[in-house]
Amino acid sequence: MRVVVVGGGFGGLQCVKHLRRAAVEITLVDRQNFHLFQPLVYQVATGALSAAEIATPLRAIFKRQQNVRVVLGLVTGVDLDARTVTVQHQPTGDAGQLPYDALVVSAGSRYSYFGHDDWRTFAPELKSLEGALDIRSRILGAFEAAEVEPDEERRRAWLTFVVVGGGPTGVEMAGQIGELARDTLRKDFRSIDPRAARVLLVETTEGLLTAFPRSLSRKAARSLRQLGVTVFLEQTVVDVTAESVSIATSDGTSRSEPARTAIWAAGVEASPLATVLSVAAGGDVDRAGRVTVEPDLSLPGHPEAFAIGDMVRVRDATGVAQTLPGLAPVAMQQGRYVARVLRRRADGGRTKPFRYADKGNLATIGRLRAVADVKGLHLSGLVAWLTWLLVHLFYLIGFQNRLIVILRWTVSFVTHGRGARLITRGGDASESR
Repeated sequence: MRVVVVGGGFGGLQCVKHLRRAAVEITLVDRQNFHLFQPLVYQVATGALSAAEIATPLRAIFKRQQNVRVVLGLVTGVDLDARTVTVQHQPTGDAGQLPYDALVVSAGSRYSYFGHDDWRTFAPELKSLEGALDIRSRILGAFEAAEVEPDEERRRAWLTFVVVGGGPTGVEMAGQIGELARDTLRKDFRSIDPRAARVLLVETTEGLLTAFPRSLSRKAARSLRQLGVTVFLEQTVVDVTAESVSIATSDGTSRSEPARTAIWAAGVEASPLATVLSVAAGGDVDRAGRVTVEPDLSLPGHPEAFAIGDMVRVRDATGVAQTLPGLAPVAMQQGRYVARVLRRRADGGRTKPFRYADKGNLATIGRLRAVADVKGLHLSGLVAWLTWLLVHLFYLIGFQNRLIVILRWTVSFVTHGRGARLITRGGDASESR
């Protein structure tokens, strides 16, 4: 049986790994040649880790799994009736067809700018490795620009950082910038005091980390304030430019915050491939672009084609489509489930509908600061921080990466330093605009 898996993220990776001993020929297609450990991308953006420490080449992961072929390409079309996938090969630009007997699409999601895609230029998203490196250059470049800026108001704008979105990514990012300014960089400059930096976290709802219990949400907000982060709740970003961010309050008034660095971590929308699949299957997508799949994660009318991860809603036994959390554990469980379905079908067996086993949520705010909701157990502070460290080390791909990351974290903890504070762009900081 020929299996085509689109996407080398958490879902696709687990599906391919769990077909190791199956009598199948697997083609894994991804537009990048590496698997990215996305939960730690923000640490690359703030110089705590290097890119190679959270990214592992797909060919290295599967070099001993003989039934896997890796193709570097972008999927541009799917013909469910002909059972073919159209791939634009990245190295050559040529397009080709991949036939399949079973298809698994795990193309993920990206942040939504709610109809304002022009903001991407001024407020990059933290979903990709390229985005993390861009953000790192902007943050560090802002401090460099402030060091040589003689005008007080312009210097204040360079030292103002706006993070949009109060979910785990936004909270972790704001906390890391606050820690960078008040701890790591505090003795590095001569004309400025990095501790004067303003970090603003803007969230539309009435609390941070809405997937967490309210008590942990309040503790996270308190930890952020201790790091000097200003939290704006029930406020919405209405405009982003190269030099400012406009914020509206719930009463309809708005103000402009002079800020040269903004980071977007608010809302998500499914990969465009979800729409491609939906059209091919004769269905539709929800407001976030997610395609609806059957209880066994297959596309309606096409039991041989599956979609998993952030890009789907799952129909339950009553026919109601449910949206699961856009978290790595969801995609991983779905990837393992689809592999099990394919193995049992080959043996003539059946599987029960997919059910997500919620193991909880984790978010780190800074040094010795974190919150954790683990099966009803609410943790914060040191215990939650240690739990976060252990969980992320466990799921990180590759022994070498685990070893390097734990060494980096240990050195950073002891020295209060960050070893990857490199500005990789040429010219001055304003070039990122």
